[in-house]
Amino acid sequence: MLNHQFLIKLFFVILITFSIPVNLFAQNVTTLLQEAQSLEYKLQESAALEKYKAVLVEDATNLTALIKTTELSVAIGGRQKEKKDKLLYYQSAQSFAERAIKVDANNADVNYVMALVYSKLTEVEKENKQIALHIKATKQWAENALQINKQHAKANFIMGKWHVEMENLSSIKITAVKLLYGNLPKYSIDSAIYFLEDCRKYDQYFMLNYFVLAKVYIQNNKPTKAIEILQKLIKLPLRTADDAMIKEEGKKLLNSLE
Repeated sequence: MLNHQFLIKLFFVILITFSIPVNLFAQNVTTLLQEAQSLEYKLQESAALEKYKAVLVEDATNLTALIKTTELSVAIGGRQKEKKDKLLYYQSAQSFAERAIKVDANNADVNYVMALVYSKLTEVEKENKQIALHIKATKQWAENALQINKQHAKANFIMGKWHVEMENLSSIKITAVKLLYGNLPKYSIDSAIYFLEDCRKYDQYFMLNYFVLAKVYIQNNKPTKAIEILQKLIKLPLRTADDAMIKEEGKKLLNSLE
């Protein structure tokens, strides 16, 4: 009887001993995520990025951290002056996105950040064949995200921007895309507007979408619609470190139209 009671007590001691590190681990990850999100709200993106990386040290498959490290690496990379520095950030973002896709390939956010990375790699790539591959990958990943969730605002934005960029491709890049696809994929300004308007419908505070949409309306000879969009843009709150600059550019564009 004594041995039986002793074994029961021993079992509970072992159970408690092993559960403490697990609980501490979970608490640490939760705390780091909260700190990272707080830094994002304060528009301290570089500090937030480091916090999300710290989460990944604790939990290498944490999907929130993988998605955020991808988005923030892209955002910070976009503000670098030198193309080589941009590329380093975009390649880092690609690494995080590829880790995320291994964790959950059926997640709309994960497919979106894959599309985001390839859209940015397109901007810094020099070789036309590689540009064409990035263009194709951008469209494929964005379509994947929208198949999972057609109301995904930023995936709609990527698709809209893809149509805009196809409309404005240089003849040399068009030739490269033709060689890859066998022919040019279908694209149009009307399709760009469709996706960008869907983005606005599903996220009414995504400032970059407003700016791109306004420029598309101008390109489509609809200045009145562009003015309407820009008037809404300049009233939006700042949510990212890029928004202040986008708002200033929006004001300049609006002044040129009024």
